[in-house]
Amino acid sequence: MRKDDIVTLTGEKDACPSDKFSRRKFFGAAAMAAAGAALAPGMIGQEKAQSEKPPAAPPADIKTNIDEVRTIPRVAASLPGQYPGKVVRVKTGANPVGQKIDGARVAREVEAGMAGLTGEKDMAKAWSRFVGPKDVVGIKVNPIGEKILSTKPEVVDAIVAGLLAAGVGKENIVIWDRRLFQLEEAGFTAGRFPGLRILGTEMKGPNGEFYNDKGELWARDNVDREALPYVAEIEQKYDKETLGYMIDEGKSSYFTKIVTETVTKIVNVPILKNAGATTTCCLKNLSYGSLSNTGRLHKLWMKSVAEPVAFPALRDKVVLNVVDGLQACYDGGPGANPKFIYDANVLLFGSDPVAVDAVAHDIIVKERMARGVQQVDNRGRSAAFLEIAEALGLGVAARDKIEIRDLTLG
Repeated sequence: MRKDDIVTLTGEKDACPSDKFSRRKFFGAAAMAAAGAALAPGMIGQEKAQSEKPPAAPPADIKTNIDEVRTIPRVAASLPGQYPGKVVRVKTGANPVGQKIDGARVAREVEAGMAGLTGEKDMAKAWSRFVGPKDVVGIKVNPIGEKILSTKPEVVDAIVAGLLAAGVGKENIVIWDRRLFQLEEAGFTAGRFPGLRILGTEMKGPNGEFYNDKGELWARDNVDREALPYVAEIEQKYDKETLGYMIDEGKSSYFTKIVTETVTKIVNVPILKNAGATTTCCLKNLSYGSLSNTGRLHKLWMKSVAEPVAFPALRDKVVLNVVDGLQACYDGGPGANPKFIYDANVLLFGSDPVAVDAVAHDIIVKERMARGVQQVDNRGRSAAFLEIAEALGLGVAARDKIEIRDLTLG
């Protein structure tokens, strides 16, 4: 498929033509699941390009089932977690774009961030604040930029080391995202991470197609139809090919079984990047990475970034957010245009995804303004998802209520 056909295929339109958004690109070949996968057979990735672009202006109100979710009792581990409103910002040494990442230095930087967040210098104790030997831990990465701008495997190496130190077995560590082929393109393979499970939701089957000989989607059972779905009063019809990437049509978006059945804890590891005048980071990495039928959700982008994270499968399992900002993009996002990628040299740590996203947003907007890409920071318009998430009890959005601890490593 030609990249120029992406918008036509997905049917997604520009909700705010005055903002220049690059489109999130999905393309690649299908592959069978890595050995040891514990999900439905073939919970794997596939080939497809898909636009994922937020509107800068809030759309007309579209009703969702969020009020039903508000009534579900919280648990002790529910977001914003152990450190509400606290963000540790580690200013790293130089990590030049396109050059090899120093894994040993990244490990030291992750250790510093974890110590700064928890107060524990011993990494086993620091990570044990979040996970334990009985947990199955899902590391939610963002691989859509291939090796140009995706979660760095070296950052994940350091996280895996921390999980192992806390007593989590290798067989109980899952690196996951929506599509397996993107994980492979970004360097997340069984060979690179032996003993770990690498999983995606959407798939093509052994016949190389989305559909089996009965005309059924191979991936249909990879989403949880028993768990409460995210319902929005808007529908979008997909052609047969596009449906392979959406799994469902209608008003419901179902959660992947990775979050409802496989993992007990989630460590969220997004990328620092823009999407027009807004940012995609912790909340978007969780919500859109966990749901089916997301094409329609761009029409209520601010709500659909925040609200799905209030569902128990995410709200009660996400324990830590580690933002990979070694490199970032200030424009052209949420894709990976090399022209706009720069050395941000920062890692962010926090249990509170809203506070972390607020800090990430300010970093990107500051860079955009310094480069003349935008003139003002209209946060109420471009990052309304932060206030929506705060109102849902997922974390702290107000700048004056966020505690930022800066650490500098040479």
